[in-house]
Amino acid sequence: MTKWDQLFRGKKPVIAMIHVQALPGTPGNRFSINEIVEFAVKEADIFQKYRVDAIMLENMHDIPYLNRKIGPEIVACMTRVAVAVKQTVSVPLGIQILAAANKEALAVAQAANLEFVRVEGFVFGHVADEGYIDSCAGELLRYRRHLNAEHIAILTDIKKKHSAHSITSDVTLAETAKAAEFFLSDGLIVTGASTGMEADLNEIVEVKEKSHLPVIVGSGITRENFRNYKDYADGFIIGSFFKENGLWSNAVSEKKVEKFMNEVECNN
Repeated sequence: MTKWDQLFRGKKPVIAMIHVQALPGTPGNRFSINEIVEFAVKEADIFQKYRVDAIMLENMHDIPYLNRKIGPEIVACMTRVAVAVKQTVSVPLGIQILAAANKEALAVAQAANLEFVRVEGFVFGHVADEGYIDSCAGELLRYRRHLNAEHIAILTDIKKKHSAHSITSDVTLAETAKAAEFFLSDGLIVTGASTGMEADLNEIVEVKEKSHLPVIVGSGITRENFRNYKDYADGFIIGSFFKENGLWSNAVSEKKVEKFMNEVECNN
């Protein structure tokens, strides 16, 4: 049984995003670590109340992002948030640390007993707004073995949003997916061009045809378009749509979460 199947037992999970408030030391920081933890736990309570299938933490407010070298204070703070949220929820919990701090995310996941991480730059290289992101699969999976953390699923973005892929323009999305599978990814994430933008349904279908891995829609899911994707994708990461006015930086809208999850359950 794959790590994905162990986590979700045949379900097509809705994975809700908690965009952790800007952490100490970052330009946007306005809150103490205690307040940041309280915000995250409050959002986790809302998501669990309306039966999302999993939750993922991300330090998205830490703009502008550092390229891989994020500092021990970010690791420490994300660990504290992760532990607090893990104690609050019973659903699987994952983490991503921007930008491309994949080893750090894996270390936090191991320390906080999380079930999965989201990884950028797993195979091939690309130019992100933080700079060049090189592939990390070999190093990261060896680090996972070093930590005795092979139970933690590694879900990998392919042709990631907010990035230029001209250096791999001769490598199709399907070929990228096959490379990620060959390099032992546990799941593939396909996104639109930027946060909140719809993924191309044809790309979802193409990746499903070329890979045996679960394919997760990583951006742009709404109440209106969910039914377009539900028969093709294996999971759905939802961030912006669950926020007030559909803006990722706003607070979670409890009403939007409730209505969306009620519709998902009615359609299953």
